[in-house]
This record gives sequence, structure tokens and C-alpha cells, in this order.
Amino acid sequence: MTKTFPIGGIHPNKHKITSASPIIDAGLPEYVYIPLKQHTGAPAKILVKKGDKVKVGTLLADADGIVSSDIHSSVSGEVIKIDDVKDALGYDEKMIVIKVEGDEFEPSINQNSDIIKDIPFSSEEIIQKIREAGIVGMGGAGFPTPVKTTIPEGKKVDYLIVNGIECEPWLTADDRLMIEHAEEIVIGAKILNKIFGIQNAIIAIDENKPEAIEIVQNITRRYVGVNVRVCKTKYPQGGEKQLVAAITGREVPSGKLPIDAGCIVQNVGTVFAVYEAVMKNKPLFERIVTVSGDECATPQNFKVRVGTPASFLIEKCGGIPDETAEIIFGGPMMGQTIINIDAPITKLTSGILLLSEQETHRPDMMDCIRCGKCVDACPMGLRPFLIGICVRNNMIDELKNIHAMDCIECGCCAYICPARIPLLDFCKLGKIEIRKKQKGK
Repeated sequence: MTKTFPIGGIHPNKHKITSASPIIDAGLPEYVYIPLKQHTGAPAKILVKKGDKVKVGTLLADADGIVSSDIHSSVSGEVIKIDDVKDALGYDEKMIVIKVEGDEFEPSINQNSDIIKDIPFSSEEIIQKIREAGIVGMGGAGFPTPVKTTIPEGKKVDYLIVNGIECEPWLTADDRLMIEHAEEIVIGAKILNKIFGIQNAIIAIDENKPEAIEIVQNITRRYVGVNVRVCKTKYPQGGEKQLVAAITGREVPSGKLPIDAGCIVQNVGTVFAVYEAVMKNKPLFERIVTVSGDECATPQNFKVRVGTPASFLIEKCGGIPDETAEIIFGGPMMGQTIINIDAPITKLTSGILLLSEQETHRPDMMDCIRCGKCVDACPMGLRPFLIGICVRNNMIDELKNIHAMDCIECGCCAYICPARIPLLDFCKLGKIEIRKKQKGK
């Protein structure tokens, strides 16, 4: 029986036009631009200097503190500078720039395509390998995986939920990864099961991915402790709290994390990276990226090295048509509109969308008509219209009282609002103002 979360949600057009497009290797650009911060937490500490020669997998920057992550070279070549480079939003960000020379890997990386099934490592050894590989949550949040897999004292994991929902329109990177690398994902789930001391991994897949469902189900029949659960199509099914509710029926308390409900949620891309780190000694230096949108001439799913300029992929898909109104990193609901197409792909970049005026046009805002549609759509049970009122009237204490910090920024409220009020923007701003007041600013 298919499941879904009980409160709110919407049904935007899916536009999964690349679901049948196999993953292709994007190849190597002339230069890569590798940011020192591709994760939640502190930027990594630089270990290389201008003129250094590096290989694929060379450690470039070390995690600076517990909540940070190692950064590795995605190419072989020469470090030509370490300097501020424009990011996707046009802001200066410290990056390591490498001129590509050949494609020589560190000898410790196993490049053989054979699937390794036996897991000879202890939980401590597995966590160390994940840490050394620089793995972070690849669903968008970017939280360092070794921190997430270290369970706080007094907490207990009952379920490992592997998130294969990919509910954002247009994106199919996770779908193709499950289709083409199902067994590695299942073994990755077994590896995480070993860390947590459980035999209860559930791979959650949206019902709109029938090929992935069939393939992964066939694989899991050969592995104890990993099963598939099919979920009804509804946005934002892939949100951690919504997925916990759909799979287990448990509610993550306000202000808490899935572990407080006995669950750990990991994206399928993260679980695949865990397999490669533990079984192949491969750091996280590449990922799958969907390039799509109604203005994209030849939409594709690419395997891409971190640091590759977005423009390199866009050109492979036919360039930017004159009618393109907006380019987005990620999905249209929670992604970011970019102004610099030369910005690099990071560990967190799931997609690049080229969208038309028809897809992105936002009519002028009107007065709220008190219809309550935003309340019905909110998967967190909030009142987005009231959050908007409080933000516009600088009522910060009231924002806290109505639980504005519980907003997951999914965009359901703005999508459904007939008055076209930018409720998502108000919710984001409200959370910023709460944090500023808490810091005494």
C-alpha cells in the first residue's frame, strides 16, 4: 500500500522529461573551481598552494571542526590560484582553481566497476571512511554525513530511511541513479545499517518512478534488512519530516530532528557515495546532475566532476535560448535563481533548469483574500498568511509564537496562493529576523 504524509502538500506538474535519459559522463572542462564550503558548517581549511600538482581524489582542504567537511580534487592538474571567485548568486567565494591536465587518479581509489558486497569494516572504521571521503547530504542540505551518522547519547535508531522520492519538478538525477546503480545503493544502506546496529533500512520511492521501483525491489530481495516502500506522489514528500511521517507514522516534534523520532534519513545519492567511499576508497568529487527545463534544447542527466562550470553543461545541452527567462540551480520549488552561469557544480547541485517566461512569470501581488489555501497546503501545519503579516509588521516575537522556525521552505504556500503573495519569501525573511534577534543583533 502506498503511503504519504498526512498534512498539506500540493501537486505541481512533474515535468520528468529526462526520466528515460541515461546518465552520461559530462567529460572534463579546461578549469575547475572548487569552493571551500560545499556543506553546512565551517569552510574547510586549505592544504594546497598555487603551483601544487594534484590528482583526482587529492585532499585539497581539511574539515575545520566537527561540523565541516573535507574537500578533494575532482581532476588532475595544477592549482593556479586560490582566490575569491563569483558564485551562482554573484557573490565572492573562496575557491581553489585547478587547470585540468589529464585524468590521473590517486592510486588508493578503486576504479574497477565490480560491485563489492562483503562489508568487513567496523562501524567506527565506516564512519572514519565516510569522514575522509568528505561525504555530505546530497539532497540539498549538505549536512556532514559523519556527524549525522554519529548518534547522540540517549538516542536510538529504529529506521534508516533512504530518500529516493525526488519530488521537485524536472529533476531525475536520483531516479536515474536508482535505475543504474540500484545494487550499490542497497549495499550502501547495508553499510549504514551496520553503523546503527539495525536491519531496518527502507528505500522510499515515489510511485511516479516505476522503473526504479521494479529494479530496486528486485535487488532488495537478495539482501536482508533493506526493503522498498512506494509513496504516493505529493510535494514535498521528500522533506525529512514528511517522509518520516509517511514511512513510520511517527511525528518529528517541533524544533527537533528525525533522530528524535528514531529515524535517520539519507538521500540515495548520499547512500551511493557511502558505498563508493567505504568499498572503493573514493572521495565525493562527482555527482549526478539533471540539466532540463522547457527552454533546454537537449535535456540530459550527467555525471559531473565537482567544480565544473554550469556553462560547460549548458553548452552540452544546446546553450541558452534567447527566450530563457530564468536559470535555476536545483528544482523550481526550492532552488536558487542564478545570475552567474559560470558558477561551479558543487556536491549539492542536483540540477540546472532553463525555464521560460511562461514557467517563471509571477503576476503582481494582490491583497490576501483570506481563502486559507496556504494553510491547507502547508505540510508543517503552519499559517503562512499570518507569518507574512508578522514579517511586514516587524512582529518578531509573534513569529516565534506561531512557530515560523518550523517552516521547511518548500514553497507550497506561494505556489497555491491565488493572490500571488510571495509567502515563501516572507517565511524565509521571518526566520532570518528570528535568528538575528536571538543573536542580539
